[in-house]
Amino acid sequence: MVREIGVFVAVVLMWSAVPAPAAELTVAEQGYLFAGGHYVNGPDGRYLSGQAYVEYQIPAHRTHPLPIVMIEGGGQSGSNFTGTPDGREGWAQFFLEQGYAVYVMDQPGRGRSALRADYGETIQRPASWVEQRFTAPERSKLWPQAVLHTQWPGSGIAGDPVFDQFYAEQLPSIVSFPEQQALNRDAGVALLDRIGPAIVLTHSQSGAFGWPIADARPNLVKAIAAVEPSGPPVHDVEFKGAPGWFADGPPTKAWGLTAVPLTYDGVSSSAELSFEQQAKADAPDLVRCWKQREPARQLSHLRTIPVAIFSSEASYHASYDHCTSQYLAQAGVKNTFVRLAARGIHGNGHMMMLEKNNLEIARVIADWINETVR
Repeated sequence: MVREIGVFVAVVLMWSAVPAPAAELTVAEQGYLFAGGHYVNGPDGRYLSGQAYVEYQIPAHRTHPLPIVMIEGGGQSGSNFTGTPDGREGWAQFFLEQGYAVYVMDQPGRGRSALRADYGETIQRPASWVEQRFTAPERSKLWPQAVLHTQWPGSGIAGDPVFDQFYAEQLPSIVSFPEQQALNRDAGVALLDRIGPAIVLTHSQSGAFGWPIADARPNLVKAIAAVEPSGPPVHDVEFKGAPGWFADGPPTKAWGLTAVPLTYDGVSSSAELSFEQQAKADAPDLVRCWKQREPARQLSHLRTIPVAIFSSEASYHASYDHCTSQYLAQAGVKNTFVRLAARGIHGNGHMMMLEKNNLEIARVIADWINETVR
């Protein structure tokens, strides 16, 4: 039965200073499910491991045939998409209002997806790290674009009520990069097997999950909207501040984009892939990209899937998201690289889905989907 209900309104009730929801929506169906998981043996019995909590809402007036699946980044939960720490609408509400069925996932071991000992070591970031990377990078100036950051709704410093709401939702993350990716690949595949074809929206850490999910189910992933996806290819980057700005970190992505296998033509082992670094960066404020040595192996399962990468003006990703785009193109995956500043959207950091102009950015993503996905 169709009924009138508020949409993802729990976040706006967290503290009395936030505004009421802008509107109510007619929702035909809402609920949750757990995707994936398998039984493992423990010291006193069998336990379920690897399952992901997924919250969904389906509008009564559905105008897009494909649902959108949202997967959060490192240290976050699905709450990144269901509201903002100052009580405004999030991307889940926006896409629901646009007529999409929306599925919001908590990664295995995160949020309402139980954290298990067999996932290995975890890490939780201190407030100072969150300030530097997410909420107030303009103060630390660790990368050239950081000074352009203006869109966080508040000071971005511990003690500010908006920061405190955001920091309260930060969660431990599984340390092992391969373990994160394997768990989320399997949970994402299980979700798509259950709900059918979908658009996958990833952010940050989960960018490294979108590629293997699509690689495993190229018939079900109809598009990938990668919002500042985990990168850059091959090597991580260390941010040092001026004047040197960047240094190569460890080579965490043996498969170019991921630590878990991807399907390249004629490749059965990551040892068969060979990489090299640009001699000179494309611009002084950008990192030197890593790419495949020619002739480049092609990502055979991904090359038929529409991909867009969305990069903000002031994030640390502004220095290297172009590398991910170039790597995909070299491997045969046509993609659209969107610098938001080129669309007149300025001042955003990495957590753009929470910032003051978050719905303006959601509109850019929706426009790309509407133009690309049929």
